[in-house]
Amino acid sequence: MQLFHASNLEINSPKLVNRTQTLDFGGGFYTTSNREQAEEFALKVYARRKKEGSPTVNVYDLDERAQQLNILKFESPSNKWLDFVVHNRRNGRKENYDLIVGPVANDDVFAIIVLYEDGQLTKSAAIRRFKVKKLFNQYVFCTEKALSTLAFIESYKVKGG
Repeated sequence: MQLFHASNLEINSPKLVNRTQTLDFGGGFYTTSNREQAEEFALKVYARRKKEGSPTVNVYDLDERAQQLNILKFESPSNKWLDFVVHNRRNGRKENYDLIVGPVANDDVFAIIVLYEDGQLTKSAAIRRFKVKKLFNQYVFCTEKALSTLAFIESYKVKGG
């Protein structure tokens, strides 16, 4: 399976970085199963916000050894997924997983989470709104063991940056 990582440079040897502790799934190396989403993210974050480097997508192959990892997987937005994302965004992840797989909380989803956190949406209303969106999976590599299952294939610059 191919996975994609948005960046501003080629990353042929991924590393764990702690600055992402309060993202959807806590700290780790974030990838997505959707090429277009990685391209959009590279353009938005690196070209428009940081204005440094070049929007770049790194492509990796996920090794079958990943099946032996301690994996937390969310099949779709659910109460458990929403609780996990909100907890991580507020406090960082405390659980020890090698790999976490589940829907990406993109900007549209983030807006719904904010409404839920502010008490303007119930949990069930938030989940209903998530279900009408086409959400792609993100794969977050949380340990060195997990990162060892990624093989770098290539990187390419995203046009439009």
